[in-house]
Amino acid sequence: MDKFVINIGRQIGSGGKIIGEIIARRLGIRLYDKELINLAARESGLCPECFEKADEREAKGMFATLIGYFRAPFTGYEGGNTNNILANESLFRIQSDVIRQIAARESAIFVGRCADYILRDHPRCVNVFITADEADRIDRLCKRDNCTPDEARAMMERIDAQRASFYNYYSLRTWGQAATYHLCVNSSKLGEEQTADFILDFAGRKLHEKF
Repeated sequence: MDKFVINIGRQIGSGGKIIGEIIARRLGIRLYDKELINLAARESGLCPECFEKADEREAKGMFATLIGYFRAPFTGYEGGNTNNILANESLFRIQSDVIRQIAARESAIFVGRCADYILRDHPRCVNVFITADEADRIDRLCKRDNCTPDEARAMMERIDAQRASFYNYYSLRTWGQAATYHLCVNSSKLGEEQTADFILDFAGRKLHEKF
């Protein structure tokens, strides 16, 4: 079987990471989420805290500088202020390189971090966005964080806005918009296990594989 990647974007409380873990377990491949922070830190020699502070947060640098980091190798780019290695754009570039390296050597599942955009030229990828009904999202967050429904709702609004800002800024696409992905699915309709079944069936058809 040729290498492939499944990229999962998700609303907080949608069960997206859990569903990704179910798929990873069934396929016998790794899921990368927060693990990317430590890998990027190891690759760059920077401390993990640098990446944690910038993780899925909108960068504030100049647009032209951002495009430069996208278009040119990190160590060779001469435009903008490359001495400021702690700029969010630089950290994003390092993490992007790690994602590309992983995708080149193994089949994997990536959660968030613009992986679908970073791997847009990968010949065998499936890009999925997972949402859920508001009541189910609130219930998940209340159980996970032992918080009130109002606190869960505020968290949803804040983190979804943060993820959308990060994704839209770096990808120039629209986070959560159906046209941005190969498949959008509401996990409330099928539950976590059957949503994983649904995504695997779609991925198998798209990649011409039997999962």
